[in-house]
Amino acid sequence: MIIPKKRFGQNFLKDEAILYKIIESIPHSDRVTVEIGSGLGDLTQKLLEQKKRVIAFEVDRDLCKILKEKFQKEIENKTLELNCGDVLKEWEGNNLVKEEYDLVANLPYYIATNIVLKALTDNHCKSITVMVQKEVALKFVAKPKDRNFSALSILANSTCKTKILFDVEAEKFYPPPKVTSSVLQIVKEKELISEEKGVFRSYEEFVEFENFLKESFKAPRKTLLKNLSKKYDRKLLEEFFRNYDIASAIRPHELDLSLYHLLFKKLNK
Repeated sequence: MIIPKKRFGQNFLKDEAILYKIIESIPHSDRVTVEIGSGLGDLTQKLLEQKKRVIAFEVDRDLCKILKEKFQKEIENKTLELNCGDVLKEWEGNNLVKEEYDLVANLPYYIATNIVLKALTDNHCKSITVMVQKEVALKFVAKPKDRNFSALSILANSTCKTKILFDVEAEKFYPPPKVTSSVLQIVKEKELISEEKGVFRSYEEFVEFENFLKESFKAPRKTLLKNLSKKYDRKLLEEFFRNYDIASAIRPHELDLSLYHLLFKKLNK
């Protein structure tokens, strides 16, 4: 029996019906499927059964040995490419793989947000179907005025359609986590970073926007004006608020997504 390793945040999904629901949720396309965190290979097996070509990443060297034996035939005939190591180190550039792909994963909670954000900036990634902590999923799908509306909501919904497909209770895993999980799906409608057609013309501009959002939501219970005044010109902020009829007492989670983009451009002229 494989002992899950705490340092990798391993919780193995043991319910086959959930695996099939995840498979059915992945957008139908001819693109390669990238799986992050193959674990024992249960989801990998189901993907290959669907005649999908899979590029898999697994950080645990012990599990990699098991996967290499289990899928020896598929690796030899190149329907499966197995990469052993830290996917974030492989993802040092903006593109994880050299072709368009759909991302699917049962992500460890401690790296889930980072992985999704990396996928958002990867123009080769066209869809994201991942199991994450429900609390994280709610932040990615939240709309303005929702209490979960945050920087993550803005980053994801600027170019994508986001939704929670279904929840997965703790008892469906071994060992059971202390929280409920959700399968989150993000489908891109346009590129986030592109010199010609992206929301941001460069990765550097995107990072500036991320930093702007961090300042905006630094103290969620304080007003947006107060949060941003610590870093940006208050007169410019007040002028923008007047021009767009925004109440000075508005909280960060209450401002519309499009106005965040307009305000960012105003402050960075």
